[in-house]
Amino acid sequence: MIRPARPEDEAAIRLCARAAYRHYVAAIGREPAPMVADFATQIAAGQVHVAETGDALTGFIVFFPRAGQMFLENVAVDPSAAGQGIGKALIGFCEAEARRLKLPAVALYTNEKMVANLTIYPKMGYRETGRRQEDGFHRVFFEKPLR
Repeated sequence: MIRPARPEDEAAIRLCARAAYRHYVAAIGREPAPMVADFATQIAAGQVHVAETGDALTGFIVFFPRAGQMFLENVAVDPSAAGQGIGKALIGFCEAEARRLKLPAVALYTNEKMVANLTIYPKMGYRETGRRQEDGFHRVFFEKPLR
């Protein structure tokens, strides 16, 4: 089940982010941006949705309209729930919300050191639109036009 995040979800969201991204710290040389996000502010703004399996938070996604498209800022799945299609479902939910709002595309970025993402996103219909350094991170940008 995917639902809007509530303030009481913040601690579980933060734990999920830490678990999902901690193995990238050594490759990137510091904690990736999703590990230090201001989840309280994002939850209050209605930008965070969570996936639950039973009573457990198994993943989350952060997205919002920006510059005429949906910007997918963060998606994470707890490693204990990996491989169950939760990430794909969360991204599909984001895309459905973009369509509902009549936005033409979903945009996102990932860190170039998160090499698995560089093959996952194209398989989901995203195309690379650029690479640049931002906030001290080497980012790869993707976009998916929606029909």
